Amino acid sequence: MMKNIKILFLASLFGSLYSCSNSEKADGYGNFEATEITISSEANGKLEFLNLKEGQILEKGALVGLVDTTQLYLNKQQLLASKATVASKSDGVWSQVSVLNQQLQTAKTEQQRIQNMFTENAATQRQLDQTNSQVDVFKKQIQNVETQNAPIINEVKSINAKVAQIEDQLSKCSIINPKKGTVLTKYAEVDEITSFGKPLYKIADLEEMTLRVYVSETQLSNIKIGQQVTVKIDTGEAMKDYEGTISWISASAEFTPKIIQTKEERVNLVYAVKITVKNDGSLKIGMPAEMWINNL
Repeated sequence: MMKNIKILFLASLFGSLYSCSNSEKADGYGNFEATEITISSEANGKLEFLNLKEGQILEKGALVGLVDTTQLYLNKQQLLASKATVASKSDGVWSQVSVLNQQLQTAKTEQQRIQNMFTENAATQRQLDQTNSQVDVFKKQIQNVETQNAPIINEVKSINAKVAQIEDQLSKCSIINPKKGTVLTKYAEVDEITSFGKPLYKIADLEEMTLRVYVSETQLSNIKIGQQVTVKIDTGEAMKDYEGTISWISASAEFTPKIIQTKEERVNLVYAVKITVKNDGSLKIGMPAEMWINNL
């Protein structure tokens, strides 16, 4: 009889402990995510090289690939040759301007000499008028020649603009990684023909992950941006804890997303919350996790 009572007591004790342990419930559930960036081609042509592989960590500014630049290079050389031809015409015009400027300076010197003589009554008005007229003639000739040079200058400017355009296209043939991160997916291979806007690879910074969880309206008063919380993931045998910081709280309610298992919870109105967590290498995109609000 005493043995049966002891067994009943132990069963009752374990039952109550199990009930207490089950009464503990996380304050939010969700999945890890990261900001993913798809790097696309900005040029058309054959991929000369694409030095990356999935899982590789790339530094910001690293040269990872190159699109064939042969045609662009040849176009640039053709434009430079045209520019040299046009510029040679301008050189001829400027040489004329230079000769006319020298003649103008001589005429101005003679004009000043006659003006001084005229002041001293050693020259006539006619002589002064002739020197003044000669100076005016040289000025007009210089203006006429410079006017002839204007179309040439405009043509050179047009060629310079086209050269700058080619240089911009050449720079875009180099595939530069824009952000430090881990390569998630590789979409292209060497010797493939790529085109503007075609995806080449996808990258994301996995050093710091974001856990998006959903909380009820009653829980909003217990959380705030910048607050420290505990994030837990299931490692099989036990839960692993991480320190997280609330970085964003939605200002509007939404229906619980379908990733929540029970139908009853999916029809509730909840608020999305983002938690920033430092990744030790164990956290993956899409991995489920729990948020626990730290007791003060």
